[in-house]
Amino acid sequence: MAELTKLEAKLGEVTELVKAAQAATKKVITLAKEEHPEVVSRLEQMHEEAAETERRCTDLAGSFEGKRTAILEEAQATKSKGGEMMSTYLDEDADALDGFEFLTMAEAGEVGHWSVLKTLNEKAGSEPVRELVEWALPIQRGHFAGVTETSLKLASEEDPDEPA
Repeated sequence: MAELTKLEAKLGEVTELVKAAQAATKKVITLAKEEHPEVVSRLEQMHEEAAETERRCTDLAGSFEGKRTAILEEAQATKSKGGEMMSTYLDEDADALDGFEFLTMAEAGEVGHWSVLKTLNEKAGSEPVRELVEWALPIQRGHFAGVTETSLKLASEEDPDEPA
């Protein structure tokens, strides 16, 4: 297998994080649809944006000569970690607030990883990576802001004295 640069490995990581985001938004839709149907359309939009980001990442990975498979294998390793975390955090007792709290952590991680990819690329100077980051990072920041806002809205509706 081809040896990856730090830039290529980070591309693999962000690729898998957007795949994980698709799974997470699907899960949170199921948690929210009955009690909070008003948030479902935003989650569906996030899911679609994550799918488009995955497509763009995969296309870009294919442009690194002889490294597409290695980059996507790096992505797979990241997926395993994210899946374990989601299944632990969103167990059978999870509700919409739990789901949005999880998405807040996940989206913060995505913003961080995309920011690191941007910084690594400042030295590497890859125009395709720059274009992808310029497109994706504002979307990720928007996702983070949106899920944080929704988490706080849902939390404000909770009775803090109610048993957990």
